[in-house]
Amino acid sequence: MAAPVPEPPRLAGIGDEAAPGLDGQLAALGALGWELLEVRTLDGVPIAAVPEDGVAAAAERIRGAGARVVAVAAKIGDWSRPATGDFALDLAELDALARRCAALGTRTVRIMSYPSGGLPAPEWGRTARARVRELAHRAEDAGLLLVHENCAGWAGEDAERALDLLAHADSPALRLLFDTGNGVAHGYDAPAMLRDLAPHVAHVHIKDAVRTPGGDTAYVPPGEGAAGVEECLRILAGHGYRGALSIEPHLHLRPHLLAHGADPGRGDPAAFVEYGRRLEGLVRRAWNTEGVR
Repeated sequence: MAAPVPEPPRLAGIGDEAAPGLDGQLAALGALGWELLEVRTLDGVPIAAVPEDGVAAAAERIRGAGARVVAVAAKIGDWSRPATGDFALDLAELDALARRCAALGTRTVRIMSYPSGGLPAPEWGRTARARVRELAHRAEDAGLLLVHENCAGWAGEDAERALDLLAHADSPALRLLFDTGNGVAHGYDAPAMLRDLAPHVAHVHIKDAVRTPGGDTAYVPPGEGAAGVEECLRILAGHGYRGALSIEPHLHLRPHLLAHGADPGRGDPAAFVEYGRRLEGLVRRAWNTEGVR
């Protein structure tokens, strides 16, 4: 008897990477034949700041299109919220997201672990861990799952710190989000980091990138850059990963540029769809499903 073919993960996309408005986001998702949408902004407004009646209306449109929300991307602890900032902003956002996630039918919320804001390393670590622990316990009470991304923040660039963050929070409401492309931008080997973290990963973002001669980061289609996307997919497959792979192309939209006062650009539906097609091919190879119908 032939060995069973491993079931590949579900494919999703961060909607505003396709278009600012929900109609454009759903159209791009539909063009791919996917049903999972990750929500970050609607018409440029972070999801936590969209009025509740607007979120309810969006949820109806998403369901009407045959789609569903797999996760929301919050600003909690991200590049705009240093450890020296007001923690009340994050607590208020988590409360707002608990209500919005209920309307959207998801419980997964992307967070980060706070840039230092100039704090010395020991104080930075204590502050970040204490804040994430408090957030995780509140999320647990609210029925949410926080997924910490390997990006901005104390635990964003180091596997040992990420594991320490999980241990310190000591909550089933905190797991990890692994973004394949962040290692290029932040200067670490993403596949090496993922090998240490894979058992704790509950959500994945797919990006790929290269360093330019001038030292900047340029984003490219998946599998064409230096991020090790294919190797990351093989690692995830080897660990039996069953969560979602959510594309975040950054080809035309780079939200973090706002921190530098630069134009972040806007989503592009055709590029989003092409990016998704590229990922489908990589997933078929990594999960050994080429030719399977």
